[in-house]
Amino acid sequence: MPRMSLVRRAGAEDAGEVLRLRQVMIDSVFAGRDAAAASTEWHSTSLPTLRSRLAEPDGEFVAFVVEHPDRPGALAALAAGTVEYRIGRAGNPHGRVGHVFSVATDPDARRRGYARACTEELLQWFRERGVPQVDLNASADAEPLYASLGFTRKPDPSMRLTF
Repeated sequence: MPRMSLVRRAGAEDAGEVLRLRQVMIDSVFAGRDAAAASTEWHSTSLPTLRSRLAEPDGEFVAFVVEHPDRPGALAALAAGTVEYRIGRAGNPHGRVGHVFSVATDPDARRRGYARACTEELLQWFRERGVPQVDLNASADAEPLYASLGFTRKPDPSMRLTF
């Protein structure tokens, strides 16, 4: 299990590697089910926005990463999240909701606790901001990790409209 000191907040200079690890996550979740998901053509368009968001020290978006132990300049793991505002309700009167996404580990760095360490740091970031609820979508492979961190499966009435 890595020490928490291995985890650091990603900065603008990490944007390319953050996108690479996001693609690792996309590839593992959608492998064989969505050929369009394997495309990386969107990376160059996304990179400036991601770089800008990572540069915001007090923004509502954050990514925590671990350096790759065998490849200088590369990242081994990533966990990203954002805080959204929703109109309050019982149990969350201020309407702050955290979202975890893009949890990924480079295939050659798996089973070392890096994703867990990044996610734990992200959950602490949410706690420090007074976020009482954190949501995520879990693949079957990742569900045991999230369950061990206290997440529970909920019936999901989500719908989506894509323009």
